[in-house]
Amino acid sequence: MCGIVGLHLRSPDLHAHLGELLTGMLCEMQDRGADSAGVAVYGDPRWSPRGHVAVSFVPDPSSLSLSTGVEVDALAAELSRDLASPVAVVDAGPTLVAHVVESAGVEALRAAVLAAFPDALVAGFGSDVAVLKGVGHPRDLAAAYGLAGAQGWQGVGHTRMATESAVNAGGCHPYAVGPDQCLVHNGSFSNHATIRRDLRARGAVFDSENDTEVGARFVADRLAAGYDVETALKDLCGTFDGFYTLLVSDSRSFAVVRDAIACKPAVIAETDDWVAMASEYRALVALPGVESARLYEPEPERIYAWTR
Repeated sequence: MCGIVGLHLRSPDLHAHLGELLTGMLCEMQDRGADSAGVAVYGDPRWSPRGHVAVSFVPDPSSLSLSTGVEVDALAAELSRDLASPVAVVDAGPTLVAHVVESAGVEALRAAVLAAFPDALVAGFGSDVAVLKGVGHPRDLAAAYGLAGAQGWQGVGHTRMATESAVNAGGCHPYAVGPDQCLVHNGSFSNHATIRRDLRARGAVFDSENDTEVGARFVADRLAAGYDVETALKDLCGTFDGFYTLLVSDSRSFAVVRDAIACKPAVIAETDDWVAMASEYRALVALPGVESARLYEPEPERIYAWTR
């Protein structure tokens, strides 16, 4: 049992309140999973400013601390020397977010981060997304991230109750394995080992033994092949066995799908100002205008998708 939340803001007037709203949603799901929690935030000017590329990373994935203990100014200076371009590093509790001007290149920034921390977990990367992960209680992690102060147009969150893989940063959701992509999952894939072998044969490298990472890398593989999000998720439904509710996002889209039996809970709410999804309705009750929202439970194997 895990908790999923997601918020796609249609109204620019709400962008300044994304972190505040997402924090409330995430913390309402804390009793569905108190092992760890993670978020993906799109468009925050501090973590991923316009015209920059960002890499989110956990320097020591085995640590259970809410702080990295890294001197961010010294790290920023080191990365700036390596890239010959000014790099900023933002402390977000157990996760650090480094960003540099887009012309420097996100792959160059990833390489510089991994040169400084060879064992680091790259939690996310791209032009718009910051992905923050950590082990601990969701409320404590949200505070360590400084999530309430975040801004942007879209956010995704997950609270985890571990059932298969280790309770560490590598096992935390979201899984953001492609540029500006993100996937969170409630449920389990029963044939993930077979699909992992197939993906490894195609060159995929995995950071964990978590079944959700297999789903994320499957979707990323399809998107890299030119599929759109809806087609990639239809292919996932035809390939994966098990019980699941998934929320998949990128810079422009926000999509939800459930398995053929749809035993994992999910509710969607829509207004003119926003679209929200959560494992339970109580995560939505504080959203502005929810009393007049269109509320519904997503149907089995139907892809629900929204685009900016």
